[in-house]
Amino acid sequence: MKKILHTLKIVSVLALIISAFAFSNKKDPPYKNPKLPVEERVSDLLGRMTLEEKFWQMFMIPGDLKIGKDKLKHGIFGFQISSKGLNDNAAEQIMDYGSTGTAANMANEINELQKFFLEETRLGIPIIPFNEALHGLARDGATMYPQAIALAATWDTDLVGEVAGAITKETKTRGIRQILSPVLNIARDVRWGRTEETYGEDPYLTTQMALSYLGEFEKEGVITTPKHFVANVGAGGRDSYPISYNERILEEIYFPAFKAVFQEVGARSVMTSYNSLNGTPCTSNEWLLRTKLKEEWGFDGFVISDAGATGGANVLHFTAKDYAEATEDAVEAGLDVMFQTNYNHYPLFWEAYKNGMVDIKAIDEAVSRILKAKFELSLFENPYVDAKEAAIWNGHKTHRELARKAASKAMVLLKNENEALPIDKAVKKIALIGHDVKTVRLGGYSGPGNNLISMYQGVSDKIGKDNIIYTPGVALAEENYNAIASSYLSTTKDGKQVAGLKGDYFDNIKLSGQPKVERIDKQIKFGWTLFSPHEDLAYDWFSVRWTGKLKAPKTGDFNIGIEGNDGYRMYLDGKLIIDNWQKQSYNSILKPFSFEEGKTYDIKIEFFEAAGNAKFKLIWDAEIQNEWEQQIADAVAAAEKSDVAVVVAGIHEGEFQDRALLALPGHQEALIKAIAKTGKPTVVVLVGGSAITMSNWINDVDSVLMAWYSGENGGNGFADILFGDENPAGRLPITFPVDEAQCPLYYNNKPTGRGDNYHNLTGQPLFPFGYGLSYTAFEYSDIEFSKNNISANESVEVSCTIKNAGTVAGDEVVQLYIRDELASVSRPIKELKGFKRITLNPGESQNVTFKLDPKALSMLDKDMKRLVEAGDFRIMVGASSKDIRLRKILTVK
Repeated sequence: MKKILHTLKIVSVLALIISAFAFSNKKDPPYKNPKLPVEERVSDLLGRMTLEEKFWQMFMIPGDLKIGKDKLKHGIFGFQISSKGLNDNAAEQIMDYGSTGTAANMANEINELQKFFLEETRLGIPIIPFNEALHGLARDGATMYPQAIALAATWDTDLVGEVAGAITKETKTRGIRQILSPVLNIARDVRWGRTEETYGEDPYLTTQMALSYLGEFEKEGVITTPKHFVANVGAGGRDSYPISYNERILEEIYFPAFKAVFQEVGARSVMTSYNSLNGTPCTSNEWLLRTKLKEEWGFDGFVISDAGATGGANVLHFTAKDYAEATEDAVEAGLDVMFQTNYNHYPLFWEAYKNGMVDIKAIDEAVSRILKAKFELSLFENPYVDAKEAAIWNGHKTHRELARKAASKAMVLLKNENEALPIDKAVKKIALIGHDVKTVRLGGYSGPGNNLISMYQGVSDKIGKDNIIYTPGVALAEENYNAIASSYLSTTKDGKQVAGLKGDYFDNIKLSGQPKVERIDKQIKFGWTLFSPHEDLAYDWFSVRWTGKLKAPKTGDFNIGIEGNDGYRMYLDGKLIIDNWQKQSYNSILKPFSFEEGKTYDIKIEFFEAAGNAKFKLIWDAEIQNEWEQQIADAVAAAEKSDVAVVVAGIHEGEFQDRALLALPGHQEALIKAIAKTGKPTVVVLVGGSAITMSNWINDVDSVLMAWYSGENGGNGFADILFGDENPAGRLPITFPVDEAQCPLYYNNKPTGRGDNYHNLTGQPLFPFGYGLSYTAFEYSDIEFSKNNISANESVEVSCTIKNAGTVAGDEVVQLYIRDELASVSRPIKELKGFKRITLNPGESQNVTFKLDPKALSMLDKDMKRLVEAGDFRIMVGASSKDIRLRKILTVK
């Protein structure tokens, strides 16, 4: 009986276990089982989702729980987190984390977000927290490295990988699991304001940098999002301009880096570009996103739009009648995630889902790709991070030293006559002149950095402040006229005087009828480039009349007028002083007017717009003080008291900040020429992320150093180069033209069929791709092939000997180029296919070997088939694309 009872107990226990297991299975559906294959988990979860839940998995925005938990009940793809300060436990965090409390705070905030979505939403789908990390995580407390173009200028893939690994550590420890970086667009036109964000003009160099950078993130489970797919710069070097490229140029130049990072290091996301490709917006381009990317290349990640680009087809490209249709077009063409800048934008896109406009198969495919990534990142099982780790690694001292190392390795010595550089530390006085001497500019898509080291501080740490004579020189850009501030403008509203002018807006171009919109504009300074002045007005068919009072700040004759689109009149005290009532261009018209301090004048301005893209600004020179002449005189005085003068000059650029002119802005060129006239050794240091023209002054100075945007510890890296503690070996990843009229100018052009010179200018650059000088000299010799004749499926090794023939240790960047001597289709006159950065002591030699595989020698034939054609290849090894030192013919049988 006891045995029977014991058996019954065992059966009862087993029954309870089985029952509990069955109950557990009901509570934990298959998608929550980490032992199941990802595909099964995705399928199970997708089958449980409502249409709203699917939509929200395809929607990403900046934000956090402050939006309101009730608004997030259906989940969301993810947030761009922007924590800047400490939370309510600030004192405790400072005690625990010190100055890195911001990183810890972000980690805690992301943990709270994940907890909410896992525990308080119906399906418990975690988010993918994302951010920018172009050259460092773009958030407080993170280490800022040299800008992307500067990293490319190192021509050092190992160093770039090391930098990426450090950024990965700072990113992942915060809980961020996707970066919207890097930029893989090819910068063939240096007028583009985003050249600084790229790895330069060459597809091979860009690919090698991209593989090194993205690989570090992806192997640590941080999704990378190379962008912008594809070719985000068009005619004139203008951002997001429409492009019309055939498949050949896309495959040869613009696709290679993207294709490589998807297929070789497994980049799991990609961002589309704003522009259209051959008439179709890239965000809804089915050939680009489905045929090419997903089907031909086998990309199994997810595609996201650039911010606000999904509706761009409606707003800008005019290929969809409204946002709903733009959404339908984009998702069905292969877009997986819509990136918007505001939660409240979602109804514009939800409409297409709600009304059944979007094919459910396209929706399910997109959501499956997103869920797959979330499962692969183990976010369902391991969504949380240790905030203390974020505090330890963000801004870590080893990362800071790495930033210094990268800064010095990126700097490019462009000119060095009379051995002006390096400067002897025993020099008595150095004049440091320029705005950027004490200002640390980090470049686009940067966080604030930690303890920014300026050039002034870097130099003073080397030789002491007493040996420096500093003067700020002139501003980067000298304003000839200011927009009139609201404090000088007034009008009457409800019987009271208020700042600004009364604006009456009409829905016609004749100021006729009743105003459609009436409002107070505090300042007449508008840029209606993307939208109209008001939602009730057409962007390209309106007129406006501003009225009110203008108060003079002082007595005198000042110029006053308009900068902007033509089509305006201006009256002062009832007198018509400017009559420009026709549409032609963008211009500035000013007229002199006698003002008395404190007196007010009636002002009326009328403007009409019949074409769109309007800019309009009321300007005067009443507040302009032309101080630049005295600033140059002060700089000259400083130079005359010094043994050597270092002038730091810079440019302005950035996203949607393309440059029509490539010369130094403002009065910086006049400053350089004035300093050079003193006869003192003159060194010019350039701060920026793109090419600069120098014809007006380069022959007057001794040395020119391209410092780029060199990161938070760039001042120390600069001082290391200035005084010879480091030997410059950066090389240009872009071509510097003599004049912007030569643009676009790049080294790997195809033969012209006749010539490439102008009547009044050659087609040659000022500084070619791959160019850079050193404090030592290198000799090249003994080029050899492992085989002189190979078959089309064979590889060959190319070797040569490099010797440091100078007196100091230094790095040389050995570059290998090829040219197909005779091909069935026209091929580039030169193509980079290998490079190595090596370090040599004085008198030391090193054998350098490159491997050329069939891929490197391949081309697309007339039928767009990739193959290696038989024939001769010119193999060239040198110090730049122009400075070829060795060459030999390789024959493919």
